[in-house]
Amino acid sequence: MAPVSTSDAQTVLKGLEGIRSEVEGYYRRLHAHPELGMMEVETAGLVAKLLREWGFEVVEGIGTTGVVGILRNGPGPCVLARADMDALPVREETGLPYASTVTGKDRFGNEFPVMHACGHDIHTAGLLGAARLMASARDMWQGTLEVLFQPGEETGAGAAGMVADGLTDRIPAPDVALAQHVLPFRAGEVKICPGPFLSSAQLFDITIHGRGAHGSMPEAAIDPVVIAASTVLALQTIVSRELAAKTPASLTVGKIRAGNAGNVIADTAELQLSTRSYDDGTRAHFEASIRRIVDAVAQAAGVQKKPDVVKIVDTEPVINDPEVSGKVAAAFAEFFGAAYAQTGSATPSEDFPEIPKAFGVPYLYWVIGCTDSALFDSGKDIPTNHSPQFAPALQPTLDTGVQAMVVAFLVWLGKS
Repeated sequence: MAPVSTSDAQTVLKGLEGIRSEVEGYYRRLHAHPELGMMEVETAGLVAKLLREWGFEVVEGIGTTGVVGILRNGPGPCVLARADMDALPVREETGLPYASTVTGKDRFGNEFPVMHACGHDIHTAGLLGAARLMASARDMWQGTLEVLFQPGEETGAGAAGMVADGLTDRIPAPDVALAQHVLPFRAGEVKICPGPFLSSAQLFDITIHGRGAHGSMPEAAIDPVVIAASTVLALQTIVSRELAAKTPASLTVGKIRAGNAGNVIADTAELQLSTRSYDDGTRAHFEASIRRIVDAVAQAAGVQKKPDVVKIVDTEPVINDPEVSGKVAAAFAEFFGAAYAQTGSATPSEDFPEIPKAFGVPYLYWVIGCTDSALFDSGKDIPTNHSPQFAPALQPTLDTGVQAMVVAFLVWLGKS
């Protein structure tokens, strides 16, 4: 590969001025019409329509609503870039003129307000903008560009669903995979963490089966609420007593539900918990210990039916390839100057690694800032991802997302 140069990117990105208003329009439309995971029908339709207009081959309906656009431009490497499309069951409180008023139903038929509270609308619009620029400047690069729009990142099932639906047989195998995400640091900044970056996540649903009775006759019951309380406390010892003190890991019981009245002992209690870790050994230890502790506490209470422990999410940690990180970091440093910086590991989780893992290729996942500089410097509280007040600064966030993708593409595809 030739030495890293951003001259090709600077030439391609001259076209951004002419399409900026359209890219902003994509974003506003997506933000105002969010869709829950694995149900992104309107979003996927818009993406597929635009990609076809720009000359991409389009493969639709991968893992429900996944879309991949393929642009072949002569011999050379194949680069895949991914954007997630799904929104969250959150009621928007941003006050934006294009704020969502949408409601949607989950797979169980429950209706919720829906909002792009994590920035996936920025990711989708930014990748669309980068794809359009690349399609308009084919004389500046060669190889194959694949832009993948993924459903259901928030559910943890989207990437795996695309893989299970034959992704690797339906598109050319890439040489490298790329993705980006907005976070609430200063808009216009870009950051890369080589090596371990984001933690793995596991989510467990637990049902404890007791025996109900009148609240005045606890001797007739096997109280699942008491068992649940003991279980919550016992689970905390996994991190504090089973893992080395230097091991970065967390376990959170975020949901407890039981009963309908204060004078009735319920038959069952439900827990939902999540874990975070950075290596496969810790991840496996968490699962084994959770199952052991839940069973043991219930058995000690004399239950007649073992608890149900169902793992509903299991994502791998995001571990950026050092060589890919180095090449893109050099290009970002040249293009963005002081707005580029290296960052450290963080605790959010992602299912993106499922895609490069399926192809057996290295990957890089970087982050871009989305907080207006005046707010960032004000000392006021900054709404984070998943907050009902989360409102990325439209610019320079979108420009930065488009620029970062184009610069990264041309590390492999550029002619200079």
